[in-house]
Amino acid sequence: MKNFTSERESHVTAQQDADVIVVGAGPGGSATAHALAQFGLDVLLLEKTAFPREKVCGDGLTPRAVKSLVEMGIDTSESNGFIRNRGLRILGGGVRLELPWPELATYPDYGLVRPRLDFDELLARTAQKAGARLQELTNVTAPVLENGRVVGVTAKVGPDKTEVTYRAPVTIACDGSSARLALSLGISKRDDRPMGVAVRRYFTSPRHDDDMLESWLELRAPNGDLLPGYGWVFGVGDGTSNVGLGILNTTRAWQDTDYKKLMARWTGAMPAEWQYDEEHATGPVRGGALPMGFNRQPHYQDGLVLVGDAAGAVNPFNGEGIAYAMESGRLAAEVVAQALSRPEGHARERALQAYPAVMKATYGGYYTLGRVFVSMIGNPHVMKVATKYGLPRPLLMKFTLKLLANLTDPRGGDALDRVVNGLVKVAPAA
Repeated sequence: MKNFTSERESHVTAQQDADVIVVGAGPGGSATAHALAQFGLDVLLLEKTAFPREKVCGDGLTPRAVKSLVEMGIDTSESNGFIRNRGLRILGGGVRLELPWPELATYPDYGLVRPRLDFDELLARTAQKAGARLQELTNVTAPVLENGRVVGVTAKVGPDKTEVTYRAPVTIACDGSSARLALSLGISKRDDRPMGVAVRRYFTSPRHDDDMLESWLELRAPNGDLLPGYGWVFGVGDGTSNVGLGILNTTRAWQDTDYKKLMARWTGAMPAEWQYDEEHATGPVRGGALPMGFNRQPHYQDGLVLVGDAAGAVNPFNGEGIAYAMESGRLAAEVVAQALSRPEGHARERALQAYPAVMKATYGGYYTLGRVFVSMIGNPHVMKVATKYGLPRPLLMKFTLKLLANLTDPRGGDALDRVVNGLVKVAPAA
């Protein structure tokens, strides 16, 4: 493994190993490192595993996420390993509704699917090509503190887990829902914000090349109650489908549900020819947490910046995390680049402290609406009414798609865009 600490740029002092340390080379970390490198900063991107590596995810990318990929210069064609989809198919209440992605100036009109097994590596290598110094098999264990401020991290490096310290003026935590660095500073999870859990499994299936993302809105507890969440079926294009479900913690069933059994009941009721059964599964059921609606704050403290899942930035409306990890990474990179252009001390710290305000200005109102939505669908009666009376109305569902997927043009746009944007604007950011 290459020892990058011996290859410092000239503007990095003998006491520093980089201008910025980015912990975690998922989509958020790689987008952050890519942007920082483009700004001319020396970035050390630390990843605890070695690529390729597995990650629990639905593998579906909305047009919002595609926009971030395009901004990174990534080829999103099928020849580069992506499969495109043209919209969302919704099933529930006896209704089957297909909603194309909206045609907008701000976002493309297509989504993508790509397994995280190689998607994350593609992004990390793109950041590396931009100039970020990617170091794999580097498990960050703790922040380095001086006078109460984060000035670097300690890590176990390589197969022999050698203890190494890396130093930088700013550290950006992109370490996912575990948020170990944030927790080490006492930045704990907010219990008044929603959490979700998602599980998924791959199956060989003739539906592997479906050109719609499919969402099932009727997941039921053993007693028959509708659960606050949805199931998904995403064609991966390689002979397999990614099949999974996500449930919110707004119901007592959150702790009582056996998610593997729930998934088995759900897929067991599907047509046999789809092959979503034990015989055609390519691996085990895997699960992970979905930290939503800014459930970890503040997003900056004492030299540590939080991005993506570490910041609790998953969209509470739909459980989407990749788009917001990449977007918050770029926001963080812009703030950090401006901060590091200032001398060390008060001026730099003032610039860094702007990051939480930037995050709230960007997502705060929308996430407030999302928290209201989450609390409502936690009531089985609300879920029943919404499914029965909402799904048969295409115009209402078109509006719902724009709201839940956060896909509007901020200026201009159609009447539905203006309604969604107006709601977001008046909602308090918190």
